[in-house]
Amino acid sequence: MTRLNETHDPALRSWLAHANDGQTDFPIQNLPFAIFRRDGEAWRGGVAIGRDIIDLARVAQTGVFSGLAAQAAAAGAQDKLNALMALGPHAWSALRLALSRGLREGSPQQEALSQCLVAQDGVVYDVAARIGDYTDFYTSIHHATNIGRQFRPDNPLLPNYKWVPIGYHGRSSSIVVSGHDVQRPLGQTMPPNASAPVFGPCKRLDIELEMGIFIGTGNPQGEAIAMGEAEDHVFGLCLLNDWSARDIQGWEYQPLGPFLSKNFASTISPWIVTLEALAPYRAPLTRPEEDPQPLPYLDSPTNRTHGALDIQLQVDLQTAHMRARGEAGARISRTNYRHAYWTVAQMVAHHTVNGCNLQPGDLFGTGTLSGPTLDQAAALIELTEGGKTPLQLPDGEVRTYLEDGDTVTLTGWCEKPGAARIGFGRCVGTVLPARPL
Repeated sequence: MTRLNETHDPALRSWLAHANDGQTDFPIQNLPFAIFRRDGEAWRGGVAIGRDIIDLARVAQTGVFSGLAAQAAAAGAQDKLNALMALGPHAWSALRLALSRGLREGSPQQEALSQCLVAQDGVVYDVAARIGDYTDFYTSIHHATNIGRQFRPDNPLLPNYKWVPIGYHGRSSSIVVSGHDVQRPLGQTMPPNASAPVFGPCKRLDIELEMGIFIGTGNPQGEAIAMGEAEDHVFGLCLLNDWSARDIQGWEYQPLGPFLSKNFASTISPWIVTLEALAPYRAPLTRPEEDPQPLPYLDSPTNRTHGALDIQLQVDLQTAHMRARGEAGARISRTNYRHAYWTVAQMVAHHTVNGCNLQPGDLFGTGTLSGPTLDQAAALIELTEGGKTPLQLPDGEVRTYLEDGDTVTLTGWCEKPGAARIGFGRCVGTVLPARPL
């Protein structure tokens, strides 16, 4: 597990004044990674600082860093971050430390790094890695219970949930970066009281507020990753909206689980916040005393005391009418990642215990991160109790599920006394009509 070091000092200030305002998601204590470009330029890696980006391709060209930090900068200068992810935590930390020292007030590297700045305004982003495999977990016991209650009121939580991290293998080719529109999917559904399914546009399009977890270094096939080493294989976290077609899902999910209801689109935020940056926001893994203790391969003292992450999360919904009137979206949910029942380390350890080999750039989804109360539910199917209690928006509009033209924005941030506030940027997607039949 990453320990606190000089890069986390809340008193650090950058020679870039806009990185010191206390409101930015990207102060010097964060330094997340993304893939970006301007029109006509090549894709390359960058690091956020305030309203700017440190262009890693320029950093590599200038030779401002040496040793492992220089090696990491050169790897991060490529069109995807897989090479940087493969270098491992010592290289990631070396680059982050070098950037932190170079961006601090009074740094002798200010002149050199100032030539590597690109304004965030005017750039476009790409998915940060070549994602070979995508696994979506189910780590919120509150989400699992809320969903189970709708279908099994007398037995909402299946007996395996408290013993094993549940997951399924999703589709990596349809993962898109924030800002890409999402077309309403087509598929089979079974209308109430019908004797045969119908084909057409999804009518119950939903969101799922999740965190995405990018794998860094992989493991050889056949060799499990132990709990004590699990986080060394994690590069960082981003926001993830796992769009879900609930009516398609209800017809297809038995006996093998989600298929077309999930594989049409998943949206991630462009910026990946490293586990090292998140070190000040560690929290204990808390479970009710009466719950079973994790099996030994899923347990460690460090995971019990520091395995959870205190990340505040929010969902905003802007309808087409709001947008036409120049109104911002309305908050529909606020929750926190620390409510998850299974931690990042437990997901990695369980995924590999059978010998499964992870690779740099693989992505995990945490599953919908609902909290213990209804206002902390992170999907419309929970917020509206399956459509029975429509969501009332401030402008008088009503939603059970998403309508064409709706824009969903996910945000996440960490803040607490004695630490700098850091954030994840935004994860945004707008629903487009289904393609014509």
